[in-house]
Amino acid sequence: MRSRPFIQCDVFTDTPTRGNGLAVVMDGTGLSDAEMQAFAAWTNLAETTFLLPARSDEADYTLRIFTPTREMPFAGHPTLGSCAAWLHLGGQPKEPGIVRQDCGVGVVEIDLTGPVPAFVAPATAIRPMDPDMRAAILSTLDIPEDRVRHTAELDNGPVWQMIELASAEDVLRAEAMRVRWPEFKAIGLFGAYPDGADCAYEVRMLAPSSGMAEDPITGSLNAAIALWLQNEGRLTGPLTASQGQKIGRKGRVHILPHPSHDGRVLIGGETQMLIEGTVRI
Repeated sequence: MRSRPFIQCDVFTDTPTRGNGLAVVMDGTGLSDAEMQAFAAWTNLAETTFLLPARSDEADYTLRIFTPTREMPFAGHPTLGSCAAWLHLGGQPKEPGIVRQDCGVGVVEIDLTGPVPAFVAPATAIRPMDPDMRAAILSTLDIPEDRVRHTAELDNGPVWQMIELASAEDVLRAEAMRVRWPEFKAIGLFGAYPDGADCAYEVRMLAPSSGMAEDPITGSLNAAIALWLQNEGRLTGPLTASQGQKIGRKGRVHILPHPSHDGRVLIGGETQMLIEGTVRI
């Protein structure tokens, strides 16, 4: 057991304590899988991350991501929050303007040149949702069939049962306590705000594996939605998604075209540093 640099931050918000909290152990060297998992269970946050030396010449560091109950191959708010913490403590990327994070889905780039730091949305497999799963979700959440616009199963490391509803109001009407992991896997809901609103969509993620009824703000889910919209020709420019409103958060996820205009999509947001010190693990 030794002291390790530690930061607790708030991701995807411009207002401290209104985003998605993240615990970052800045030096995970020497910790076993069991020790990392035990500490993540103790923090009881949606995710806790551990930075390790890069496993390849390409990456700037390696990141491991844990919920209170399991390890994740990739997650959005831990990616942005860990990158922000690394930079806050003096990290310098090998290539100016780009941080490269090695994690369970491979190397993820975080672009630092735009209005907010933003990661490149990882490749997303798009499949039809299982009809029985679709029926079970709609029935349990009491969602009328005529309020459903599209459904799909999206896989970008995490697997999302994704339902697009007719409006943001429909999304906010759903009762999160009706669904829990593991009876239901991660459910994503999104629906559009009227033209002229501050945000294009309201997003919710229900039944997260962390044991909560609802995740505050979910970068990987928004990344999957962005690539789904792009695949259907419906992502025509930058937009901002809102998430967390139902549980008192002010999440803002910025979806941006990659500056190279090569078809990639960036998922960005602000990170607020709240606690900085050391932790004994």
